[in-house]
Amino acid sequence: MSEAPKTEADHIATTRDAVLDIAILNAVFDGWGEGALREAVREAQVDPGLAKLAFPRGAVDLALAFHRRGDTALAARMASDEMQGLRYSQKVARALELRIDVMADQRDAVRKAAAFFALPQNAADGARAVWETADTIWKGLGDSSQDYNWYTKRATLSAVWSSVVLYWLGDDSPDHARTLDFIERRIDNVMAFEKVKSQIRDTPMGRAFAAGPGRMLERIKAPTGPRRDLPGYVER
Repeated sequence: MSEAPKTEADHIATTRDAVLDIAILNAVFDGWGEGALREAVREAQVDPGLAKLAFPRGAVDLALAFHRRGDTALAARMASDEMQGLRYSQKVARALELRIDVMADQRDAVRKAAAFFALPQNAADGARAVWETADTIWKGLGDSSQDYNWYTKRATLSAVWSSVVLYWLGDDSPDHARTLDFIERRIDNVMAFEKVKSQIRDTPMGRAFAAGPGRMLERIKAPTGPRRDLPGYVER
């Protein structure tokens, strides 16, 4: 059976992968700026027009492609990882450990990407990348929330993941052991906070809030469709 002809989307994806492979190798010297993109396109010997389609916003799309490749690898690792018998908090910690493992041999590229996304003009895209990692983890764990909890879970985990990355970048312990300990402490902090929230909900004040202003939260719904960067909606 003859192979189906490649579509433009296939050629764009191939171009994106080829340029990204070079950019990751060069990141320690070139970073993730526009010059890095031009050099990677040149070294990959790809069609400049396809490269423009692959990275329409230039360097920021190149850096996002790097981050998203890591999230794709994380999703695959989570699907095959043995998590039975773990408490839910342990599963979250394990997912963060797997994300660290995915980028363990790309520390310099990650460090340069962190600096790139810290620039004011790239901060929004950096926040989106962190959010997508949190979303990947919750989806991999089977999260089915469709209300405001969809947002709070991802916002909380985004904060945890950001701090984990910064800690890991400065961690020189064997097999990033100190980072793994740091992950456990952060997850413990989050679980302690959730416990306090639960206790407050059981107080007269908490019940009064739930019956009054808190009812508005029940109307907040998660976004629908394949787009993860769009806001949800409020039911009337």
